[in-house]
Amino acid sequence: MIQVENLTKYYDDVRAVDQINLEIQKGEITGLLGPNGAGKTTTLRMLTGFLRPTSGSIQVKDYSIETQALEIKKILGYLPESAPLYHEMLVFDYLNYVANIRQIPTADKLSRIRELAELCGLNEVMHKPIAELSKGYKQRVGLAHAMMDDPEILILDEPTSGLDPNQIVEIRDIIRRIGKEKTVILSTHILTEAEATCDRVVIINQGKIVADGNIESLKQSASDTNLINLAFRSADFEAVKNEMAAIDGIDEIVKVDENDGLLQVRLSLPSTTDLRADIYRKIKQTDWILLEFYQETQTFESIFRELTKEN
Repeated sequence: MIQVENLTKYYDDVRAVDQINLEIQKGEITGLLGPNGAGKTTTLRMLTGFLRPTSGSIQVKDYSIETQALEIKKILGYLPESAPLYHEMLVFDYLNYVANIRQIPTADKLSRIRELAELCGLNEVMHKPIAELSKGYKQRVGLAHAMMDDPEILILDEPTSGLDPNQIVEIRDIIRRIGKEKTVILSTHILTEAEATCDRVVIINQGKIVADGNIESLKQSASDTNLINLAFRSADFEAVKNEMAAIDGIDEIVKVDENDGLLQVRLSLPSTTDLRADIYRKIKQTDWILLEFYQETQTFESIFRELTKEN
């Protein structure tokens, strides 16, 4: 559906996007993640034809952004971070105005506005001035604007930025519904949004792609070490260390804390090795009181921090 090759953008001497290669399939909800200044918005603006790349190519379906930008724009809907709305207009009047600009046939216009009002949850505010709406409702109006001519591809730049938790959930649900029928690309730096909304995430740092895949696959590939945490009562660390060291495959045994008779220990072992049964059998042979036994899993937040930390 979308093919990006060696996409690069300079602002004077600053390289905002650096040799990005990306392929997006039809029907995917793809999240473009990264810290502020990573190059997300610049990438989206090049995908929409708003900015011209310094070098590289963008192919959307059979169209090239270089020579057929207008054709690409006809199949795109774009919602920038700050929705460009006319605040003095009523919501209905604004959507009617957008429908006229998009040349929606008169016979279909009212039904399309009603359809978008239902999809975006605007029925209660259709006859209110946009200036009086909350930011969440303004985002919904902007989303209806972007969806007016039923585009095949929807590009959303920070669609939940500045919204409260309830509004975030509402916008997320709308995006998920839209994503059942369309290709959606959204940028965000809110990790929970990416986890809840996206089929796939592309993490950008300093203009480069540093990770690409679904979140579970990123978690599995992010670390080559498993960490197992143990907590005991009535156990001595040296005795625990000696017993655990006898198990082949454990790389490191660390005392995390010891206080009021409670001993906490962390074991490190290769991610390709599962020694939990051996560890449990070894503990059963002692008189230690086992209070905790769990394997740490990589969180998406820890993966993101590791991939985007400054050099």
